[in-house]
Amino acid sequence: MNLYDVIKTNEITTEYNGTYDISKINIKTIEIDNRKCVEGSLFICIEGYVTDGHKFAQKAVVAGAVAVVAKNPEALAKYGIALDVPVIYTKDTRKALAAFSASLYGNPSHKISLVGITGTKGKTTTSYMIRSIYKAAKLDTGLIGTICNKIGDEEIPTERTTPEANVLQELLCKMKEREINTCIMEVSSQGLHLDRVGFCKFSTAVFTNLSKDHIGENEHANMEEYAEAKAKLFSMCGNALINADNSYSHIMIESAKKSSAKIYTYGIDCESDFKAENIVKNFNGVEYDIVTAKETYHIKVPIPGKFSIYNSLCAFACAYIEGISPKCAIDGLENVFVPGKAENVPTGKDFSVLIDYAHNPDSFENILTTVKEYAKRTIFVFGCGGDRNRPRALMGETAGKFADFTIITSDNPRSENPESIVKDIEKGIIPTGADYICIVDRKQAIEYAIKNAQPGDVIILAGKGHETEQIFADRTVHFDEREIVREILRGIEE
Repeated sequence: MNLYDVIKTNEITTEYNGTYDISKINIKTIEIDNRKCVEGSLFICIEGYVTDGHKFAQKAVVAGAVAVVAKNPEALAKYGIALDVPVIYTKDTRKALAAFSASLYGNPSHKISLVGITGTKGKTTTSYMIRSIYKAAKLDTGLIGTICNKIGDEEIPTERTTPEANVLQELLCKMKEREINTCIMEVSSQGLHLDRVGFCKFSTAVFTNLSKDHIGENEHANMEEYAEAKAKLFSMCGNALINADNSYSHIMIESAKKSSAKIYTYGIDCESDFKAENIVKNFNGVEYDIVTAKETYHIKVPIPGKFSIYNSLCAFACAYIEGISPKCAIDGLENVFVPGKAENVPTGKDFSVLIDYAHNPDSFENILTTVKEYAKRTIFVFGCGGDRNRPRALMGETAGKFADFTIITSDNPRSENPESIVKDIEKGIIPTGADYICIVDRKQAIEYAIKNAQPGDVIILAGKGHETEQIFADRTVHFDEREIVREILRGIEE
């Protein structure tokens, strides 16, 4: 597509005073990382939290960029950069990234059913549940989220929950080219706040819940701002599916009303369009009735816990709204598997090991209260990722209140000192008087838990879930907890 057509939109104000005929400049890709530029790229300068893309505009051109989008001439002059390619100026380059990417790839979200799921917890599990329902209906789907991106059965590594707009639009375009008509997508608050999903059209937008997690520097200042970021999704959809039991549901509903979206609710405690009743919970999963205005459906889900009820209820309702038959929804939920979500690792012993992605106080409480219903003792192994706004002391406090024994260890320390992270967590567990130990090396912590397990114990390895790497300041190492558990068990047997 030529540059003129890429940037031609009524919603983005641009300035161009150059002498180039931009209608004759062909754009092949849009990039925000100069290292990814090729011949024919349009490089868009993004001012990030850590660095400023304007600084790398010259390097982008050297790599093949045939045009640059910048905030203003001063933003480039600041770094002494003068370019010999067309430069388009626009006030908000992030918004421009979304608009120009959608344009380059032909607005693919308008040509498929895009399901967007937002909330503090439950996005990943719910997306896999919806995907399993579509699989039962013999329909291929795209998947965009925390664990990986998928186009049908093709798995594509992901760097973040919600990709940058240029990556997202290309993924959606590829899905349409492969005749995949539905994409199920996790939409993070940062993805909304930073316009990564700007200029997308969502068939159905889903709200799971909201709790204190992404509050802090470089994220959200407070819960109100966090909720407003989430609410943006409901101004971009045709259908809105909202958890009526969450105290922030009214904010999402108001946003949906303003956009004239059709609103549906689901819940356990509040009156809802899709309501869970007659709930039975056990260590193998949950089963319950979904009550609608027209009919009642009985559901079984092989993932234990109250959170599993909410997630599966949401998945059923979403698929129902999107036109999938209740029978396929029931079949899909009965056979769902979510990597790293209450995932059982066979031990062949008289104790159990679960791997779970729980990485904040609320998800700690969820998994621990679920497991305590059937475990003799809960042994909780967890850490906290470095360079992340997590309430470390509260994580320690929550573990102390709900676990029978806690092992505080490392997660992904990144640039931080692992010992310092452990000490931050420890400050929260000490006042609870709970039994705990600190073992900074995560493999050693897992080994300690297994070697000291008693009959009936359930060891919960929390925080990493589906991940297969551990990230340090100077290296990234392979770290698959399933393999580690099996290796330790083999060592015990020998």
